[in-house]
Amino acid sequence: MSTPPQAPPAPPPSLRTRLLRHVLGPLALTWLVGTVASALLANSFTQRAFDRSLLDDAYAIAANVREEPDGLEFPLSSREVKAVLFDQVETVYFAVLREDGTLLAGNASLPAPPPHEGQVYRFSDMRFHGRALRAVRLQLTTPAPFEVITAQTVHSRSVMLRSALLYSLASQVLLLVVLALWLGRAIRQELRPLAMFQQALDQRDARDLAPMRVEASTRDLQRLGRAVNDLLARVAQGVQAQREFAGNVAHELRTPLAGIRALASYGLAQKEPAVWREQLTGIVQSEARASHLVDQLLALALADEARGSMPLRPVPLDQLVRDTVLRFLPRADAAGVDLGALGLEQAVTMQGQPLLIEGVLSNLIDNALRYGVPPAGEAPQVTVELAREEGSVVLSVLDNGPGIAPVQRQQLQQRWVQGRDGERLGQGAGLGLGIVARYAELLGARLEFTPGPQGRGLCARLVFAPLASTPGGEN
Repeated sequence: MSTPPQAPPAPPPSLRTRLLRHVLGPLALTWLVGTVASALLANSFTQRAFDRSLLDDAYAIAANVREEPDGLEFPLSSREVKAVLFDQVETVYFAVLREDGTLLAGNASLPAPPPHEGQVYRFSDMRFHGRALRAVRLQLTTPAPFEVITAQTVHSRSVMLRSALLYSLASQVLLLVVLALWLGRAIRQELRPLAMFQQALDQRDARDLAPMRVEASTRDLQRLGRAVNDLLARVAQGVQAQREFAGNVAHELRTPLAGIRALASYGLAQKEPAVWREQLTGIVQSEARASHLVDQLLALALADEARGSMPLRPVPLDQLVRDTVLRFLPRADAAGVDLGALGLEQAVTMQGQPLLIEGVLSNLIDNALRYGVPPAGEAPQVTVELAREEGSVVLSVLDNGPGIAPVQRQQLQQRWVQGRDGERLGQGAGLGLGIVARYAELLGARLEFTPGPQGRGLCARLVFAPLASTPGGEN
């Protein structure tokens, strides 16, 4: 049997409701406890006043007890007693007892307990003829030892206690309702910018990554708006990098792919093996150029995506330089270039990112091998040097080629900008030095271009910020 579909979970309460609940719930409980405590405290003072009046009645009765030769007498008539103990609401009882406990006057058998030892009077609650009474028992020694008991019903006391509780609760509930209305209005006004911000986000097109306008009434909303705008900026940068990467790939790969297609078509149309070999050689060269271009485009996309978020870690710089130079040695030997390295005798460990440093060094060596060709009759040389200057680590790539004019050094660090030699040779796409500049920025290093030794060639320098020495190496 198929199970019946489950009902969707109830939506969570709104922020306004939660705030009201968290504020009014504890406040109502606190007010309720305070009201009950205040009412009980007021009732305690009221009870003391009633008890004092009851004790005064006992003393008034005792003042009329006289000692005669035959013993104690209570000369007041019933009417006079009612006048002394008059109460419009309560019923009052009294009893005058001799020292032996016999009744002198009043109501017999009032069950009021005697005072404790050392005390003159004692208040107590009791029941008499089925009615709840509040009583006081007073012991006197003049004119002779006797006791007076006065008791009255507790109707007024109960009514007063209920009235105190009722009026206190009613006033507190009224105040709580007024406070809830005021808080609800205030919270709604305070949350209105947040609701407007949410509505603006809901209505915004997915392609619109412009910063949001935030009417920040509080610091929290201001921080939220700033965080959302920062996120939109990062997303916009990522989208822009993707669009730029896709456009660059589509534009730059069109030429080598078209060349490969033309070479292949021409070779297939020929029947001479020599022509086939020539066309295949051209295809290999075009493929190498396309692969190099793709590697550079991917490197630029990685740099744009990083935006300084790549973590730095200890890098053995001397070992990295040695491995990179060894990797380029076969290509340098094939091109007849004397590729060497200096300053690798001492270990150097510094904070960096191996992929970025290797990318900088590879692009600089690649450019030197491509364009650092000296005039005819002079052997081409490329030297990678690791040195220390004023506490900083300097990684340099020197060649004895034609160099770069000072006015072009800054321009060549921009993307898609080629020098005259690159345009003449038809190699590259003007991305190498752009990658180097971006990687240097991510590494926190300074990129410099200066003339080579004796003012000949080009010296590309990457100056790292000075750092403290680390175990096993030196900075």
